Amino acid sequence: MDISPGTRASNAEREKVVRLLARHLEDGRIDLAEYDERAAKVYATTTTDDLQLVLSDLPKLPKETVGKADSGSRIPIWQKIEGSSWLGVSVLVLLIWGAISLSVGEFTYPWPIWVIGPWGAVLVFRMLTGFESGRCSRYVR
Repeated sequence: MDISPGTRASNAEREKVVRLLARHLEDGRIDLAEYDERAAKVYATTTTDDLQLVLSDLPKLPKETVGKADSGSRIPIWQKIEGSSWLGVSVLVLLIWGAISLSVGEFTYPWPIWVIGPWGAVLVFRMLTGFESGRCSRYVR
């Protein structure tokens, strides 16, 4: 029976190494293919010594502060995506309405308010109340 030296690695330790690899990927030290290869090695390892081998040729990274990802913005990324979609569609329908009004020679009925208004109101409601983000639900844990 082959017993490798070192203590056995936990899932939390493996996840920590994969997060470090992701930071190296973001910094451009490794490419996506190498990240995938190294992440597969991480999940296949059994000891902490083997985990360190995956990171051996990469420089040590400074410690991340807790909440660093949240310190820049209080708005979740999915709300930013929805907001930019709303803004893009709003500009598009306003351009269409403006082109129609110019071609007719007078302002036509402002129909874009029926696209922009309700959708924007729903987005503002969800952002202000924390609806669907887990902040307002007392039963979700």
